[in-house]
Amino acid sequence: MRKPSLPKALQTKKAKTILKTGFNVAVLLIVFGVGIGVGQGKIVFGPDAVYRRSVSNSPEKIDTAGVQEVYKMLRQSFDGNLDTNQLEDGMKEGLVKAAGDPYTEFLNANDSKQFNEQLSGSFEGIGAELSKDGNNIVIVSPIAGYPAEKAGLKPKDILVQINGEDATDLTVTEAVNKIRGPKGTTVKLKVARDGQPLDFTITRETITLPSVEYKMEAGGVGVITISRFGEDTVELATKAATDLKAQGAKSIVLDLRGNPGGLLESAVDVSSLWLDKGATVLQEKRDNTVIRTYYADGNNILKGVPTVVLIDDGSASASEITAGALKDNKAATLMGVKSYGKGSVQEIRKLMGGGTLKVTVARWFTPGGRNIDKQGIEPDTKVEITDENIKAKQDTQKDAALNKLRTP
Repeated sequence: MRKPSLPKALQTKKAKTILKTGFNVAVLLIVFGVGIGVGQGKIVFGPDAVYRRSVSNSPEKIDTAGVQEVYKMLRQSFDGNLDTNQLEDGMKEGLVKAAGDPYTEFLNANDSKQFNEQLSGSFEGIGAELSKDGNNIVIVSPIAGYPAEKAGLKPKDILVQINGEDATDLTVTEAVNKIRGPKGTTVKLKVARDGQPLDFTITRETITLPSVEYKMEAGGVGVITISRFGEDTVELATKAATDLKAQGAKSIVLDLRGNPGGLLESAVDVSSLWLDKGATVLQEKRDNTVIRTYYADGNNILKGVPTVVLIDDGSASASEITAGALKDNKAATLMGVKSYGKGSVQEIRKLMGGGTLKVTVARWFTPGGRNIDKQGIEPDTKVEITDENIKAKQDTQKDAALNKLRTP
């Protein structure tokens, strides 16, 4: 999807692609129902029609006689009512799940509607990005200032139970649906952290977030914080860059910590604020062959401005694209801790009946040729935030970036 504002993209007939976050099986959904989510997505869109080729050795059609046989037996013997819509959705979900890739997922009409709403940045939930690691649902990052963070959830917490029910083997969407709910209501979560069980009761809130915030710090350092790469991000980031330069900013801190990802085109255009026109932002590969290269568009308002990019283990997918592009093009230095490590691309396709298919189609690589999937991006300067720092409300990473840029 090019120039992908998701609501518009899902209204077109063209297939759109997204990049999600994750561990070895993280989901790019920026799970706005649970926080920002949807892996996780949690979402990066890419080219349409580029990937349309059949998987080698797979038949054009599959034999559905066995499914019809099961349905016939259900009609004859099942003690209860059969909802054909649910049965059909179940078949689609099962077919997609059997592909064996947690990034590839079927969303029914209701889930698709929620997915679209989630990307708007306004939702009712607890404020946490979810992803998938093997059979486990994991926390990618809680959103600063919202219920999940206030309750004490942390990146890489493993979700064990939701309201007393086993969370193992759930898809991200299933977990989101169980966690989200009206503001003022509560959800009980049990997580495993370093092998130890922890229980949380979290009250849901309405969470509305612009994707970009900015301010001028002492010493002429402008700070741009991007919480997700959404449909409003490029416009807001461009405004931030323009305003900060007008205020006399001599250097920039780009804070991508806890940013789970988003629209690929937004990541490309944000990266372009620092890069020469034509500079490589990322490459997409399928079967180790480059199928698409993304280039900076030349809107380089911040070209040559000394920049530090802050990353952490909650920075994923689109965040890693931007961090990797600026690092490899020597437009910025990275500070913080290693990023999440999500390097696959998903394509979104609308289905009849209002459903959506998200399917893995490629892997992305930094301009320097690095695939960060499962590995993450290492900062140039490692700076950690300890539990003691958090309790004392000390942002050691941001302080280190400001000190670096203020030092002649």
